Amino acid sequence: MPLTVVTADITTLAVDAIVNAANETLLGGGGVDGAIHRAAGPALLAACRALAQVAPGIRCPTGEARITPGFDLPARWVIHTVGPVWHGGDRAEALLLADCHRNALRLAREHGLRSIAFPAISCGVFGYPAPLAAEVVAGGLHEELARDPGLDLILCCYSEPMRAVFRHALIPA
Repeated sequence: MPLTVVTADITTLAVDAIVNAANETLLGGGGVDGAIHRAAGPALLAACRALAQVAPGIRCPTGEARITPGFDLPARWVIHTVGPVWHGGDRAEALLLADCHRNALRLAREHGLRSIAFPAISCGVFGYPAPLAAEVVAGGLHEELARDPGLDLILCCYSEPMRAVFRHALIPA
């Protein structure tokens, strides 16, 4: 199936790439980012530190994406992207969230990757309301699948309620 929504620990998925909901430093953090760094081992932090800074302390601006090997993860690659912090929806949050997915998939295509697992980017500590994020994600992922139906995309949610929100938006009844 080209698009699935699951409740799982993204660090356990054996896919070509998992997407990391990172912060701009790419040096680890909480939530998905911390879990991925812990599971991948210290080589991931070293690889992230080796990425060029585009501004002091910033390796990946919001909406952009970077790629590193997966090291100790079952996934071969980690695509790091920085989602927007929710400020009420009037600071281009939807455009930036769409850019996260678009840029992650651009990197996946450039590296010949076909199976990619995304977390619910920005829906944790960044405060993006899940139903609004799900609408943005649904539009972007369906657009990508129309262009490249050979992709195998997984939306990996950390809880059943979050999975239900994204499943409702991504897979119409």
